[in-house]
Amino acid sequence: MKILMVLTSHDTLGDTGRKTGFWLEELAAPYYVFKDAGAEVVLASPKGGQPPLDPKSDAPDAQTAATVRFNEDADALAALAATEKLKDVVDGSFDAVFYPGGHGPLWDLAEDADSIRLVEQTFSAGKPLAAVCHGPAVFRHARGALGEPLVKDKRVTAFSDEEEEAVGLTDVVPFSLEEALKKNGARYERGALWQPYVVTDGRLVTGQNPASSEAAAQDVLRLLR
Repeated sequence: MKILMVLTSHDTLGDTGRKTGFWLEELAAPYYVFKDAGAEVVLASPKGGQPPLDPKSDAPDAQTAATVRFNEDADALAALAATEKLKDVVDGSFDAVFYPGGHGPLWDLAEDADSIRLVEQTFSAGKPLAAVCHGPAVFRHARGALGEPLVKDKRVTAFSDEEEEAVGLTDVVPFSLEEALKKNGARYERGALWQPYVVTDGRLVTGQNPASSEAAAQDVLRLLR
């Protein structure tokens, strides 16, 4: 069982002067769900190498058992520091693909040609394809076999407009993720703010926020089994 996790390479939060990147819990929790199940996990990002970490996700109040474990895991940190270049791993050799969020994907992975190709080929191959929080931005331009939006008529969730407003970034992000999914014909759903909420439609798995990342990874495992 070989699973690819794709992280953002984008580190700038619009023109605010603040930093962003991937959200630590959304990497760490699924990473250990997969590793503890015996999976080989490969990390990739558009630029390769060390991807940017959203500093807020490494703050004391954002820590979970998984993030603490990750930060104390030399092998995990080494893998993170040397992510593969995304263009080099779009080869169909993975059993599943998982996109953690953080705000970074809104700027790079949503528009990245290699990411779009990976999403489309994973979906068309009938393999589990998962994204959490802002990770579902990768579906913005992805198309299915008939050329229609990949998420059209699919049940999905993602970071909600209400959550975006709660963190004060509605006017900073390049687009509303919730509205982008709806515009593409998705049947968008959401749960309560900051609470775990995962939607699985066929082999497409989406999670609403950081708290949803572990459950989303568990759904991927169930699909693989």
